[in-house]
Amino acid sequence: MSTSSTLHPPAGASSLRGDAGVIGLVGLGHMTSHFSQLLLAPLFPWLKEAFDVSYAQLGFLMTIFFVVSCAVQALSGFVVDRFGPRPILFGGLALLGFAALGYSISTSYAMLAGFAVVGGIGNGVFHPADYTLLNRKVSASRLGHAYSVHGITGSLGWALAPALVVSLTFAFSWRIALAAAGVLVFTVLLVLLLQRNKLALQPAVPVAGASAAGGNLDFLKIPAVWMCFAFFFWNAIVLSVVQAFAPEAARQLHGMPLTLVAVCLTVYMVCAAGGMVLGGFLAADPTRCERIVGIGYGVAAAVALVLALGHVSPGVVPVLFGVMGFASGMAGPSRDLLVKRSTPENATGRVYGVVYAGLDIGQAVAPLIFGVMMDHGQYRGVLLGLALTQGVLIASAFNVRRVRRTALPVAA
Repeated sequence: MSTSSTLHPPAGASSLRGDAGVIGLVGLGHMTSHFSQLLLAPLFPWLKEAFDVSYAQLGFLMTIFFVVSCAVQALSGFVVDRFGPRPILFGGLALLGFAALGYSISTSYAMLAGFAVVGGIGNGVFHPADYTLLNRKVSASRLGHAYSVHGITGSLGWALAPALVVSLTFAFSWRIALAAAGVLVFTVLLVLLLQRNKLALQPAVPVAGASAAGGNLDFLKIPAVWMCFAFFFWNAIVLSVVQAFAPEAARQLHGMPLTLVAVCLTVYMVCAAGGMVLGGFLAADPTRCERIVGIGYGVAAAVALVLALGHVSPGVVPVLFGVMGFASGMAGPSRDLLVKRSTPENATGRVYGVVYAGLDIGQAVAPLIFGVMMDHGQYRGVLLGLALTQGVLIASAFNVRRVRRTALPVAA
């Protein structure tokens, strides 16, 4: 039995205006989630002095955040399927806002750690809630564009956080900066509350004969679900390496000025957003999603190999990061379709919760491995590892297709 037809309106069933409203509101919430993930890291120099702690201790705050988020993400999918995505989404935003305000009034490292737990809980609900809303409320013909916007808004959230909190810290203080971030999160929550009717979702109607999601845990028997989990684990490692280590490794290998390190990451993110726009059109045909993922990450892996093994002019390095970002972004919407096509009826929240937990695990593991490589001066190894991981992503995508139609054993 196929498990590839998660409930959503058929093509033409939803108006363009209605779809755009849902996509925009879900994207706004997703941007706020990514924004909240990067509130503390840009402020480490100030927090280090204020709390007299090491960078390792400050980095552990991010580990706390993502470990908690991982656990919550896997569990929140069950809650989303039971109570619907809207209240869970609102609750997650409220917790993120509370965590940001909590950071701003913290007087000890322990308080920061406690509010990191709160933030991790809030962050863990977004993928199950977001993808349930998109898959169930957006028409099939616009679903690729919905995934594209979802990815773009996440990248914008990552870009906004350091720009806002560092600017306000220079102008006022880190406490004012984090308090302002909290106010921004609660403002987004207010907008979504005022538009809550657009996010209303009727309970899913069971499909006759669809036993794939018959039990709460039956979806865990689908091999494609675990292949998707592995795919997102490797995808998170790629993203973590690019965000934290690859620009500095390229600087060390190619004599790039320090000022261009931040430019490499900015160019990567901007070009990734552009790639996602193209990827939204390419994903209009779900049957080719594995090929698009393969092409996108194949180009990205080739660029990483050039950075690792080639002799590149310093001025060309940001351009190569832009190419790598565009290729990876192009694969983004098709990447999300891999999960949708592997999701059984009425189990959207549970599947996305478990699958996207792979992202949090990857983001927690990657710094431990590649950070040690950077400490030992293995800059070429970092970029070779990036290329290798992107190659693993290609194999993982085609493995998902290979096992997607594995049927569940029918319970007695």
